[in-house]
Amino acid sequence: MKRFVSLLMLTFMALAVQAQILTPVKWKIQLEDSGTAEKTLVFSATLDAGWHLYDMNLPEGGPISTSFSFENLTGAKAVGTPVASKEATKVFDEQFQMELRWFAGEVTFRQKIEVTDPQKFQAEGYVEYMACNDENCLPPDQEEFSFSKKDIDVEKTLAALSSKGEEPKAEPQDTVTPEEPAEVEASTSATPEYVPEEEPQVYQSEDLWMPVIDELKAFGDETISATDTSWLFIFFAGFAGGLIALLTPCVWPMIPMTVSFFLKRTKDRKKAIRDAIMYGISIIVIYLVLGLLITGIFGASALNDLSTNAIFNIIFFLLLVLFAVSFFGAFELVLPASWTNKLDSKADSTTGIISIFFMSFTLVLVSFSCTGPIIGTLLVQAATMGAAIGPAVGMFGFALALSIPFSLFAIFPNLLQSMPKSGGWLNSVKVVLGFLELALALKFLSVADLAYGWRLLDRETFLVLWIVIFALLGFYLLGKLKFSHDSDLKYVSVPRLFMAIISFAFAVYMVPGLWGAPLKSISAFAPPLYTQDFSLYDDEVHAAFDDYEAGMAYAKQHNKPVMIDFSGYGCVNCRKMEASVWTDSRVKDILENDYVLITLMVDDKTKLPEPIQIQENGKTRTLRTIGDKWSYLQRSKFGANAQPFYILLDNEGKPLAPSYAFDEDVDKYIQFLERGLKEFK
Repeated sequence: MKRFVSLLMLTFMALAVQAQILTPVKWKIQLEDSGTAEKTLVFSATLDAGWHLYDMNLPEGGPISTSFSFENLTGAKAVGTPVASKEATKVFDEQFQMELRWFAGEVTFRQKIEVTDPQKFQAEGYVEYMACNDENCLPPDQEEFSFSKKDIDVEKTLAALSSKGEEPKAEPQDTVTPEEPAEVEASTSATPEYVPEEEPQVYQSEDLWMPVIDELKAFGDETISATDTSWLFIFFAGFAGGLIALLTPCVWPMIPMTVSFFLKRTKDRKKAIRDAIMYGISIIVIYLVLGLLITGIFGASALNDLSTNAIFNIIFFLLLVLFAVSFFGAFELVLPASWTNKLDSKADSTTGIISIFFMSFTLVLVSFSCTGPIIGTLLVQAATMGAAIGPAVGMFGFALALSIPFSLFAIFPNLLQSMPKSGGWLNSVKVVLGFLELALALKFLSVADLAYGWRLLDRETFLVLWIVIFALLGFYLLGKLKFSHDSDLKYVSVPRLFMAIISFAFAVYMVPGLWGAPLKSISAFAPPLYTQDFSLYDDEVHAAFDDYEAGMAYAKQHNKPVMIDFSGYGCVNCRKMEASVWTDSRVKDILENDYVLITLMVDDKTKLPEPIQIQENGKTRTLRTIGDKWSYLQRSKFGANAQPFYILLDNEGKPLAPSYAFDEDVDKYIQFLERGLKEFK
């Protein structure tokens, strides 16, 4: 048992450790030599769970498309354009007002080339691409490739050309010529200088480009030392679901019945306790295996696709509505009684561990009508978070919470006497869960609505529905709303009264949102603020500088601290932060009066005056655009590459506080800004 727990802990710890420099796309570039004059360049991309890679030739004004560029193509010519191995997922993006296409999991692009002179063959270039997940968009990145005559069979290629009656000839170089750079003022053109390999990097503004990663870690920077906590959230969500399931009419009465069954099996109390603990472990194993099977059947990439696939989100919406209707008492979701009877008889006819295992399986089936909707909601949430082991982690948390009471009551049977008896209160728990299921269902309908651009569930419509749902929940708790299977409520208990107050208060809290109030506490569920047709909340913040060195020079001249906003034209969450956080009057006042705000677009495609070569992680990279330059600044100086990314500096380029990533909590953002001001003063 100790080994099993240790293994689980080590597994979770390994999954949690993840550096902030994200590399969600792994490229493998090969040259397929068919022995003829026609060759194929194969670009294979493997994406981490939760990430997607944009398709080629997206419309202007959207995120960066995947593109394939030849800087030098000698002795050969390109034939056609690259072809993807599968069809891209299509989603209408409300932020960009256009249909976007992307790939998840794995995708391969194939570009044919025709060799005309094998002796002089050389193909050099790069793939430019952009990757995003539900929270971050990384700046455009490049993967370079280079092939020469050493990578092809020269003799076979010459023979193939001769058989076609063609003489080898050198084709004009098919190269991509950089566009003429726009004129850049002297104060804004400082760039990293070329650095020979194995020598320290030197910049024109050396101190401003000096890495400060260690200083940020000294501040306790959680973003730089980030861990992927999505699995932790799923675990606690599952654990909470298991605790809720204990209060349902299908599970609660089985606690004393099951514990009594184990205590009667033997007069040896120690053995009875061991059996009860084994019973709890069996419940955990059953649910854990179920979660692993779901991941194994669908796969990590498929689970990730669920988070953005409109059809699946509609299915989830309908599924949760079905669960809600079931909890309201319209019908019961039950498994065939024959399944339960067979397992029950197996538990009685067998002995030892096998008997205990069948008993736990019986509990799982008997309680399905109550736990099924909770488990279904949990698996939906785990799938849409894009975590590969999400279902397994969620089921582990659910089973752990469900199994603990059975073990505890077996060890301390006197606790059973203090348990409240079954009654109408258990049915009330189901109805309350039904209201919550109905509210959660709207979140998934909202995702589909945004994807297709229907505009059926704009923010104010969503809020109206939530206000009505939670108001009705309050009336139900007060006994003013009654379903057919509810028992009479002679009086309102104190817990029901406080729950009703909370429900009504929450409904009233959402009312100002109909006129554009941010409602930060539900921002993760409600549609974005830009879907609101009528809003009185209209105030934007614009950066004074879009160049790092120019902004730092101004800050030094006026002795003010700096906030750098690493952003991107294709960064949806950057726009969300600007719309829901920067528009707060307190935030706006601090940014405009107390800081020098510098916004650096990491996907700015404006060409640099000339490409710059830098050494990074033992690899030579070429910075070709202004966006490349700012992306390199973020990686090299701050050790991060996801946007949005906010960093507070003094006018010497030293950090004043930990960095800040995507979090729409206004109060937290103000604390972040005020901490920097305090440190600067």
